[in-house]
Amino acid sequence: MGLFSKQLANVVEWEEYRDDCIFWKWTNREIKKGSKLIIRAGQDAIFMYNGKMEGVFKDEGSFDIESDIIPFLSTLKGFKFGFNSGIRAEVLFVNTKEFTVKWGTKNPIAIPAPSLPGGMPIRAFGTFSFKVSDYLCLIDKVAGVKQTYSVEDIRERVTAVLDQLLMKWISKEGKDMFNLQANAYDISAGIKDDLDMQMSKIGIAITDFNVSSFSYPEEIQKMQNKAASQSMVGDMNRYTQMAMADSIGKGSGHSGIAGDMMSMQMGMQMGQQMMQQMKEANNASQQSAPTGNGTVPKFCPECGSPTNGAKFCSNCGQKLI
Repeated sequence: MGLFSKQLANVVEWEEYRDDCIFWKWTNREIKKGSKLIIRAGQDAIFMYNGKMEGVFKDEGSFDIESDIIPFLSTLKGFKFGFNSGIRAEVLFVNTKEFTVKWGTKNPIAIPAPSLPGGMPIRAFGTFSFKVSDYLCLIDKVAGVKQTYSVEDIRERVTAVLDQLLMKWISKEGKDMFNLQANAYDISAGIKDDLDMQMSKIGIAITDFNVSSFSYPEEIQKMQNKAASQSMVGDMNRYTQMAMADSIGKGSGHSGIAGDMMSMQMGMQMGQQMMQQMKEANNASQQSAPTGNGTVPKFCPECGSPTNGAKFCSNCGQKLI
């Protein structure tokens, strides 16, 4: 009975699967005759023997290890299970999906600015995406010493170098310190390339990087809001006209004599402006009309086309003299 119990087959699978886990190692167990390997969707299984990668299996399903797996392993290709023998091997399950992670600067980054000796303190927020790209690198640098590896571990690695990369790409090529959002695409692209180069050392590829927003100190934000308000006003005459028209349409909001006087004053101002516009239009019409003294006008009084000294308009046929 004791010998038989040792021969009980086992199932090699990713137990207690977590969606935020990058890999999980099935280890320190002996694979017996009749054991099964189960690979689920979004997983790859890597067989390792004596710390060396023997084979990668990507098709999902249930496989007999003796007949479906061992014949494809380089070192164990000719291994045969005996009555009391088994394989002391490790199986690394890798999550193959693309992970998307939110990031944010823990502390403000002091970006050098000519008018600020201490620099401009700026925070930034966004997302980045990554996936496992190099199994050999991952095993050599990470999986060889860890049982599991999570998204949080990658986030910590990325945020550890983000401050330097943000400072590098914000300061590059003299970008407008007060309008960084306009340059967010270029800044993001530069950081992605640098970050991908660093993370490739552990077998991770950065597939996307985005800066969603930049955050300035409260005093700077107030100055920006004030400047935006002033630029929206722009032409004060036009602003006044719009305000008067809106007030007449909706009511001035004042009651009694004061309200009536304000409405009358605004009405008179608008009337004067309309009379002035009509006067200017009348003068223009008189200048374009025939003089009656045999002189050809410069523009046809009927359609406004240039006459070029002709007696009849070339566009509508109007007699010009």
